[in-house]
Amino acid sequence: MRERCGQNPAASSSVTRVLIVDDEPAVRNVLGTLLLQAGVCSSAAASAQEALTLLEKISFGAVISDLRMGLTSGLDLLREVRTHYPQLAFLMATGVDDVRVGVQAMKQGADDYLLKPFDIDVVLASLQRALQRRQLEAELKNYRRHLEEMVSERTRQLQAAMTELEQSHSATLEALGSAIDLRDGATAGHSRRVLLYSMKIAAAIGGLETQLRTIGMGAWLHDIGKLAIPDAILLKPGPLNSQERRIMRRHVEIGYDLIKGIPFLAEAAEVILSHHERHNGSGYPLGLSGEGIPMCARIFAVADSFDAMTSDRPYRSAITMRNARNAIHAGRGTLFCPQVVDAFLATGEDAWQCLSSESRTASLNHMIAGNGLRLPWAQALTSQVPQLNEVAD
Repeated sequence: MRERCGQNPAASSSVTRVLIVDDEPAVRNVLGTLLLQAGVCSSAAASAQEALTLLEKISFGAVISDLRMGLTSGLDLLREVRTHYPQLAFLMATGVDDVRVGVQAMKQGADDYLLKPFDIDVVLASLQRALQRRQLEAELKNYRRHLEEMVSERTRQLQAAMTELEQSHSATLEALGSAIDLRDGATAGHSRRVLLYSMKIAAAIGGLETQLRTIGMGAWLHDIGKLAIPDAILLKPGPLNSQERRIMRRHVEIGYDLIKGIPFLAEAAEVILSHHERHNGSGYPLGLSGEGIPMCARIFAVADSFDAMTSDRPYRSAITMRNARNAIHAGRGTLFCPQVVDAFLATGEDAWQCLSSESRTASLNHMIAGNGLRLPWAQALTSQVPQLNEVAD
């Protein structure tokens, strides 16, 4: 190796230090002298292998290599440099005045090509362009890395904000459900049970993953309108008269009006409004029938009726699950959607009993997210489906 530099090589800038690679000593000497006169430090190597050894020991800003050098060509060296030192500028030198040679070299990663004998002005101009190009590429790489770090940090912040928002939503829903239970103590736990029942039916039907969010929230808040019903009617121990029934029926519209303006609950509002509609059009408040009733509300209607029949009320005692299942079957095609009834009946009594027991101790987060997963409602409810399916039929 021969060094040409007017100062201590160790103090030379890696940007201006050039490695000359050529198997002809005269060429190395001439180019080294020309560069030195132009104020550019250089080192020289007689082969590609010697050049790679130098690159491991010394920092260079650029390589000027001959194309043909015995057993190992300049293209071979170029491939090694691009693999291990991609930041280096690389100029290919050749005595063949054929543009195709230059194009081939540049296709393989060379920044430019030079013709022998060397014109120092051309060499310096080409070297400057190559170094500027590599500097811009390095800056772009750093910018991209910084941008990726920024995006990663913003993503982390967004995820944290979404988690906080989900926790806030869950806390809001839990509070609303508790308020309903406190208002109507006779049906305490009803919202929890019908949520699990509705999810189980939806899982049995299949293909409703995109609607699980609506089903879950609608089931949880279906009776929120009862908060506005007078105690004398809501807590009356006996049957309601016609006027009281009219007032009681208003709870679906009241609940709908309360919820529809809350963005994350807007779709669930349709379940709240439609959960007393019946398949034959005999329900309220709109008298919808058949497929005119939202699927989520059709599912909930079966879950709600099943729980109502199997729960004690001030004016009557609960009936057995078997009798309740028979009653649901009897209402198939009249009160209830046949598809939903079939999915409900396909699940055995033991499964419903297990879900009823689970609802007594499970929090809303447990019932919805499962395993404490902090996911958006739609994903969280989807994650609950396999758990519901594991309950023995």
